[in-house]
Amino acid sequence: MIERDRYLNRLIHNMWNGEIKVITGIRRCGKSVLLFDLFYEYLLSQGISDDHIIRLELDQRRYYKFRNPIVLCEYVGSLIKERSGDRFFLFVDEVQFTKVVKDEANGGIEVTIYDMLNELKAYKNLDVYVTGSNSRMLSKDIATEFRGRATQIHVYPLSFGEYYSFVGGDKRAALDQYMLYGGMPRAAGMTEEQDKKEYLANLYDELYVKDIVERNHLEREDILKAILDYTASQISSLTNPTNIANALSSIRHEKINPSLVSAYLSHVMDAFLIGMARRYDIKGKTYFNYPNKYYYTDIGLRNARLNYRQYDPGHMMENIIYNELVLRGYSVDVGMVLERKNNEKNQREIDFVVNDGDKRIYIQSAYQIDTEQKESTELQSMKLTGDFFRKIVIRLDIPHNYYDDNGFFHCNLMDFLLGNIELF
Repeated sequence: MIERDRYLNRLIHNMWNGEIKVITGIRRCGKSVLLFDLFYEYLLSQGISDDHIIRLELDQRRYYKFRNPIVLCEYVGSLIKERSGDRFFLFVDEVQFTKVVKDEANGGIEVTIYDMLNELKAYKNLDVYVTGSNSRMLSKDIATEFRGRATQIHVYPLSFGEYYSFVGGDKRAALDQYMLYGGMPRAAGMTEEQDKKEYLANLYDELYVKDIVERNHLEREDILKAILDYTASQISSLTNPTNIANALSSIRHEKINPSLVSAYLSHVMDAFLIGMARRYDIKGKTYFNYPNKYYYTDIGLRNARLNYRQYDPGHMMENIIYNELVLRGYSVDVGMVLERKNNEKNQREIDFVVNDGDKRIYIQSAYQIDTEQKESTELQSMKLTGDFFRKIVIRLDIPHNYYDDNGFFHCNLMDFLLGNIELF
């Protein structure tokens, strides 16, 4: 069992806080194991009886009837009403499978899972936990549908720290494997590389693509797959729906509407398959609408999408750093600063503008800096900010960490990923 202490401790901290605990994340990233194994075992260790933990896994056939939210609510209510003096826990897995139904007993009004969960939350002797893999149904609706009375815990695939604590051994060898196959928990437990490749490919085609197509009633699965291919090949590069549409139109010899690309990208992000970093003008203190950067939630899934043909460690490293920053709870943007030189204005990019409340740092990802020209190119943008926020260069080609003459902190990638460096 891979330990997920970051998330387990949050669940423990929020027990009986009067809110619904909503555990979100891409499918197969470990949400169910977190709730139904790790948190379940914790409750048992605290003396909670097994029959006081109600577990409903809606993606399992024997629980299909509970996809009807009225049936689910009445079933749970019948269990806890009989012993109103006892405390109960309710676990509902993959809640996005529930249906909207009509309550014929009350004039045929439509009832959703939100209505039923809010009703169940009113029981003082019930603590409610749900998992879900679709942000349109969960993340974006938490404030409105749960009326501001929900705690969201977003689970990511394994960080490198979690991955290494499980596999052990040589750190660099572990990092090489992680950069290739990512941090999906089941893949991490496989020893044969072919098994990992087949598992990740099957996840993509048999789970994620089908989920997105079926849930959103998409008519052009071929366009969806082409968008996934393109974004996988363009991680860490600035782009927008129009650029993607133009590229696909050229490749496929048919006109692709940018609005269709934008809608499909939204569906992919709703499924937590990719994330987006917005572009931020550091001097102007404003956001640009476009272009943005897209990063894969798991680098192994990205590589599987490209059939491992495009091994570009610099871009992959940047993707991994982005994932690490967001799973630590930071707000992460792509920075832009203008350079005025020879009566010309050039836009310079800082890979990450990282905010933690009112604190900020700048991070540049540099796989290798082996020449003075390369160093000048990598560091110039951070020299132009004109402020005194901490500036960090994360690299894979240095054996130890140090400050340079500009006051920039050069940090080894391994130390960063393993949490050995305090960023703020």
